[in-house]
Amino acid sequence: MNNLWMWGWAAMALIFMIAELFTAGFFLVCFGIGAAAAAIMALMGFDPIWQGLVFIVVSGIALLLTRPLARSLNERGVNTVGSDRVLNKEAIVLAEINPALGSGMVRVDAEEWRAVSADGRTIAKDTIVKIQRIDGTRLVVTPTAEKYLAEEAQ
Repeated sequence: MNNLWMWGWAAMALIFMIAELFTAGFFLVCFGIGAAAAAIMALMGFDPIWQGLVFIVVSGIALLLTRPLARSLNERGVNTVGSDRVLNKEAIVLAEINPALGSGMVRVDAEEWRAVSADGRTIAKDTIVKIQRIDGTRLVVTPTAEKYLAEEAQ
């Protein structure tokens, strides 16, 4: 009879492991580990009650141990690779950003980029701007609050 239980637990472990491939978060794999532990208990000849208890305990422990790992893998940080590394940084305008002329150049760190104004206004040379997004090969920028308010007052 324990042979039947062993194959049942082994089948459940396999089903949980395969089902985990179609889900995210390392949830079903914990039950697969618990079922595998119960299958080992059945192979060693323990009663089905002990097998069920081992399934519950091992699955619970696996859930507790994999939650921090799953949480860290699912949290998405800021992508600081490639062109996205300049997002939300400040830059200085090297050449006036003029939407009518299609001109504008900014310096971010040690790099020079073509830039356009987010609101379609002209931004003067030497203005500090914040990079909002990247549109093709151009940075979309807005003036920082202090400079923008000073220009509005004039």
